[in-house]
Amino acid sequence: MADIDARTLGERIREARKRADLSQEDLGQAVGIERTVMNKIESGVRKVTALELADIAAAVGVRMSTFFEEPIPALVAHRSSQGLDTADSQVDALLTKFASEVEFVASLGVGELGLDGAEAVVRAHITPPATNAEAESLAMQARDLLALPAAEPIHHFAERVADVGLLAFSRDIGKDTADAGSILLPRGGVCLVNSHMKVGRRRLALAHELGHYLIADTYTIDWRVADHSDHAVPLESRLDRFARALLLPEAAVTLQWDEKASRSGERAAAIHLASVFRVDMATLATRLKELSLADSETVASVRKYRTNQTDIVEMGLNVPPEELAGTTVPRPFARAVLRLVRDERISRERALDLLQGTFDEVDLPQSRERRTDEIWRFVS
Repeated sequence: MADIDARTLGERIREARKRADLSQEDLGQAVGIERTVMNKIESGVRKVTALELADIAAAVGVRMSTFFEEPIPALVAHRSSQGLDTADSQVDALLTKFASEVEFVASLGVGELGLDGAEAVVRAHITPPATNAEAESLAMQARDLLALPAAEPIHHFAERVADVGLLAFSRDIGKDTADAGSILLPRGGVCLVNSHMKVGRRRLALAHELGHYLIADTYTIDWRVADHSDHAVPLESRLDRFARALLLPEAAVTLQWDEKASRSGERAAAIHLASVFRVDMATLATRLKELSLADSETVASVRKYRTNQTDIVEMGLNVPPEELAGTTVPRPFARAVLRLVRDERISRERALDLLQGTFDEVDLPQSRERRTDEIWRFVS
């Protein structure tokens, strides 16, 4: 932890309060401090006691040590570009939390975290796609980086992106906020997907954030993935194209659409493709349009198709477990935390906090029994 002065500490308290969507009066009431005193604390005029800081940390939902840790450079740049008075979204606040926790685990030198995969991305020297053709090429390059065959569906998508250093968390934060966001760390990156969406949209959002990660965007929050027009936000529309091309590779979609549609009809072809490649119908419809595989009438119909139980049974569809459902943490991150528990380098309570409620106390590994002679290791 760094030694910081009262002014810097006050600024960090202020930022944490704003991310928690609390006024100075709200925070003051929560911790038993008058608003005027809280203002002085945030301005650095009045020092805060350790007990007060502990109460403030609890009220804004962070660890007390967070106030003394140097923020990630991408966070600093993001805050500076927005200004301290800009209210942060839920995704922004959670990304801040997850990025800090990944950095904390990484600082303990746990190999299970797997951020070494980021080196392959750095060596690739990827540039932002300026055209649709470049977006398609980037999708093929991404498949190479992910060690994926050119035409196969992507299974266990969150685990795949972890192989190149992007750790994907999910949390249901409701329908009236962002779809996803990502942040670039000094090594690797962290993204958050809003699991309130259905699985197809969650996978599309993750593919979009992978695009941001590959082109080294330091900090992004996407409020509506796939709602960008080519004219309004060119880069975002190119990354949308990249995401669709990654999930629905051109060669495979062209072959299977033509074959299934001619044999079983357009509805059966659409349901088959959406099921196999785990995308929503809107994404599939857009992909068919951009590959010139369907006219506008067919595209509109595909958007309206819905897979039902009869389709699943009669077409023999495979329904795998849903990805990024509810609250999830990346598997490499979970493995790293469990290693730290097993080695007794963090407390069990801290581990449960890091694992975001996805583990119960009984799920954690038991502390190993120590031999009586091990005391001599600590005696010189």
